[in-house]
Parts: sequence; C-alpha cells; structure tokens
Amino acid sequence: MSPLSYELTQEEVFGVPMTVFAERHRSLRELLDASLEFGDQDYVVDGGRRITYGEHHAAVGRVAAWLASRGVGKGDRVAILGWNSIEWVTTFWASVSLGAIAVGLNAWWSPAELALAMADCEPTLVIDDMVEIAAAVADTKTVPLPDVPIDEDDPAVILYTSGTTGRAKGATHSHRNVIALVQAQQHLISQRLPPGMTLPPARILNSTPLFHVAGLHNGVIAGMGVGSATIWQPGRFDAEKTLRLLESERCTSWATMPTTLWRGLHQPLAPQIDTSSLQHIGGGGAAWSPALQRKIREVFGPQVTWGIGYGQTECTALATSASYAELQESPTSVGKPVATVEVKTDESGEILVRGPMVMLGYWRNDEATRAIIDDQRWLRTGDLGEIRDGSLYLSTRRTDLILRGAENVYPAEIENCLEEHPAVDEVAVVGVPDDEFGQQVAAVIVPPAGLRVDEGELAAFVKERLAYYKVPSRWFIQDAPLPRTVTGKVIRADVITQLGEI
Repeated sequence: MSPLSYELTQEEVFGVPMTVFAERHRSLRELLDASLEFGDQDYVVDGGRRITYGEHHAAVGRVAAWLASRGVGKGDRVAILGWNSIEWVTTFWASVSLGAIAVGLNAWWSPAELALAMADCEPTLVIDDMVEIAAAVADTKTVPLPDVPIDEDDPAVILYTSGTTGRAKGATHSHRNVIALVQAQQHLISQRLPPGMTLPPARILNSTPLFHVAGLHNGVIAGMGVGSATIWQPGRFDAEKTLRLLESERCTSWATMPTTLWRGLHQPLAPQIDTSSLQHIGGGGAAWSPALQRKIREVFGPQVTWGIGYGQTECTALATSASYAELQESPTSVGKPVATVEVKTDESGEILVRGPMVMLGYWRNDEATRAIIDDQRWLRTGDLGEIRDGSLYLSTRRTDLILRGAENVYPAEIENCLEEHPAVDEVAVVGVPDDEFGQQVAAVIVPPAGLRVDEGELAAFVKERLAYYKVPSRWFIQDAPLPRTVTGKVIRADVITQLGEI
C-alpha cells in the first residue's frame, strides 16, 4: 500500500472546523481494497489457522455475497457474536464493505444483556454460528465486492459501552472515525522512527477481544493499514498458550492490557520462552504500575520497550499516546494528543476531546449523546486530569468507575441488580485494589434487620443477570447504615476508607 502523506489541513466536520489528514481513505472499503498490495503476507493468525491479505480480500467478497443474499444492505445492522476468529474478521469487513453497520456484541454478556443490545440495534442478521461463514471463507470461487456508495460520515460500527445508568449504550463509529484512527497510528509510528527508516510489517500478538475497540480498531483494522499480521490465541485467554504463541510466531509486538500482561509475566513458563523477537508491548485499559514495568524487563529482556495510550470507545480508542522515551521522562503521563486530536480540560478539571475520531454518537440515543458531546463536537470524557507541558496527566478515572482488567464496571448497574434481592436493604459497590486485575468488585451489603444473608446466593443472583466480571468477588455484610450525604447519596470515599480499615 503506497503510504499516504501526513499533511494536515482544516475541514468542516458536522459544521465544525477540525484538523484532518488531507490525504486519506474515504471508507473502510477503500482501506480493504488497498490491502491487496500486501498479497501473500499473513493478515490474521488464528491459533493454528492463518489467512493472507490476498486470501482475506477474496473471502470478504464471498461473505459479502452471502450476507447480501440474506437481505443485508446499506445501513442494515449485522450483529456479530463470538470469540476472535478469522470468520469474525471477514464478517466485519464484508458488512462494512456493503455499507452495512457491523455490531460487535460482547461475548461475555448474560442473555439478558444480549437481549437489551439486540433490541437496541435491531439487526437484520445475527452471526452467532460461524459454520456458514467458514464455508464461504474456505470456498475458492471469485466473487467481486459490489460497488456501494459509502460516505465517510456513514455509520460503520457499533460497539457497546457501559454507562453510569447501568445500561450499555451503542457507541457508533463512522468510516471517518476509524480511518482517522488508522492514519493517526501510522503517523505515530513514522514520528518515532529515525528519518528515512522504515520497519518490516509487525507481527502483533493481540490479547483483546474483537468486540472491544482495542481488539478491532487498534488491532485488525489498524494492522491492515501497514500490512501487519494480527495473531491471537483462540478462546479465553490462557497465559501459557499465549506465551508459546508469542515464541512460535516470532511476534514483534504484544498488544495487551495490564491484567493479561500481569498473568503472562507471572506464568512459571515465562522465563523459558524465547522472546528475542519481541520488541514492544503496548496497551491501555488501566495504569501500568512501576512494578509491572520492572517485571517486563526482568522477564522479556532489555530489548523490549512499551508505550501506553489514553482514550475511550467514544473517541474511537485513542486521544493521547506516550512512547517509551516519553515515559522515561514522565512516567505518570499518558502522553500528548495524537495527530488531528485536540485535548483540553475545563474549569472542573474534566478532560474534553475533539477531532475526527469522536464518535457520531450513541445509537438511537440522542439524549445520552447530547449529554457528552456539545454543539462544537467536544466530548466530555468524565475523567479528570491536567495538561502540563503539552502532556496529559490523569487525576482519576470516571467517577465511581471500577477498572477490572480492561473491563469498565459501573457500580450503579450492580447495585440496581442487588437491590432487587429481598435480603438487601442497602448496597454500595466499589473497587478494591488487586495485584492481578488492578481492581476487584466489592459489595457492601446492609440486610434488613434480623435477616441472614447468604453471600453465595447473592453472587448467583448477580451471575444470572449480569456478565461474570461484574459479579462481586468480595462481600462485606454490616448492620450499620451506609454513609450518606444530606441528600441521601452514598459517600463512596467513606465506604472505601472503611473497607481499608477492615
């Protein structure tokens, strides 16, 4: 793929002047077609299976024809439910190439959560059994992609993200949003290389699900822009299998999150793995502690660097980025804004983001969209921080947010669930420190006077209604009422302090 220039210009996006790349692909379909230049290079390595760029492009044509034969057209939603796989990826590309909207459904959700998302996006087709997709991928006939007009501001992807009200909302990304991310990542790489230097295509081990922006947008889509191979260990994360794959596939990078990185570094096999090919580890999701960073060097060797990024699903995953060199000088920084992105803080210290990567909005939820995106397209992140010497420093994450691994867990959702149980009079859900996950979910329960509470019963009650990672792993039962403000709101800081004293 001939490299695009990184010249920046000003254009109006939804009536607001913004900085954009002057030369860019205008749709994901254009990016897909350009990937044919990488021909016989690996695109996706799915455990023991692999598909090249050329094979993938041909497979997308066949899957698109299969989708079209089942009524999928421009603007229709195609919901994809399943673990990372070649079939997931080809279904995604086939959907967006038809002008349809690919919806990534969280494979960890409970049936009730899935039902809510399905009712929200109203898909024309749900792909939860990859058998027919696999047959189309394996076929050998040539089926050209239809020529569908696609505007760069057409919606392309819906990825669900939890909200403070406890109900997932569909962050809707346009073709412009995702292409801007791809190009911003390419620009970052070019900036960090000596003048005139180029790198061979990376072989990136990705430990993030495709229904997350990190796995989909930062992974298989951004990888297509530079001919990288995306590699993953199929199914649920397994530290030993992932490390062995890192060795056997001679991975040059590992895109991960603190939890999976922590597990890999502490796997007994880790010191025996040949990591001489590994050059870089990147990710986000939660803060990387100094101890974790020291362990990277101890286990993987002095040749490995790392970097972190700050962003949200609502701004297509990325707003700022800190390289290894920047982290050595400012270890608590999350970096400077990437190309095309503006970042500022308001009088309260809340971080605001603007640029062509800010989502279109929440799917069919104008009220929620207006609450966080103003008429000048500034996104209110809900995070607090400050900007010093051009770099962003986070003060705290979103109010009340629990970061369990790379999953955002909102206490209100779990509290609403538990309050339906007859053995719960009052409840507060908070995050408590955890070496492996960063935080674990803890529930403080006040039962009705004289009533006995069974923790196992409460856990089962939550598990039936919510995803497994939202089920509290720590339970605290007390007779004393929860600390509250004069307006009746629970004072979470006091709850956390009390737990620290237990």
